[in-house]
Amino acid sequence: MAGLNTEHIAFIGFGEVGQTFAAGLLCREGVRVTAFDILGGGSAGARLRARAADLGVTLAETAAGAAEGAAFVISAVTASEAEAVAGAAGHYLRPGQVFLDVNSAAPSTKRRAARQVEAAGADYVEGAVMAPVLKPGLAVPILAGGPRAAETAARLNALGMNLTPVATEHGRASAMKLCRSIMIKGIEALMVDCAAACEGWDVTEPVFASLAETFPAIDWPALAENMRERVATHGVRRAAEMREAGEMLAALGMNPALVLAVAEAQARGARPRQEDAA
Repeated sequence: MAGLNTEHIAFIGFGEVGQTFAAGLLCREGVRVTAFDILGGGSAGARLRARAADLGVTLAETAAGAAEGAAFVISAVTASEAEAVAGAAGHYLRPGQVFLDVNSAAPSTKRRAARQVEAAGADYVEGAVMAPVLKPGLAVPILAGGPRAAETAARLNALGMNLTPVATEHGRASAMKLCRSIMIKGIEALMVDCAAACEGWDVTEPVFASLAETFPAIDWPALAENMRERVATHGVRRAAEMREAGEMLAALGMNPALVLAVAEAQARGARPRQEDAA
């Protein structure tokens, strides 16, 4: 990576993940963070620009501008945009740069994205974020895959990140993430619908008491409230992730109907965004 500043990290996408990671990285002496977000221009991006300024992040006008000279370019957009962002990055990345894709996308999506990045001579590392980022922040567990996964993990972990290399090929880390997500997001969707139906019939107490007899280790009222809030807050992103899980199942020759129903339930339970409700 000759000629690159190893402490310059760029983010493509500067939402919750990008902002949380940037805040943690900038606690390290000598680290410089740049970012680009498609919402950064115009009046709609005023809050985003203010947040970047508060953190000390340079918000660039283009993705290429943010990535210029960075040792690591972290893609933190959405599952639906992950491949397109990687494809665009293939036009501006340079040999020696590492493109770390932390979006919750299907293994096939990650493999296609990797080919586009590697065609530019840059290195592609897939990242699978294994927990919500807000509480652990920069230390959230991330599975990493690709030929440069181990080296990338060592260098970024020295800055406070928590990457665990699990494969030298692309796709495996994402498969591990999405297989787990099928269970977690599926339970959330079932719990939300179960609680709503219980309330509709005023049978919450006896139903939860019955569930507690079968699974006594679970606090069912607390679980219902927690999962309802998680779906309300993150349902849109979780729905996109489940659609990627559906693509993964379809690629295996499996019927994706169940996980696509979970995607629909997650989207249905999501709280409207402020800009949508305005």
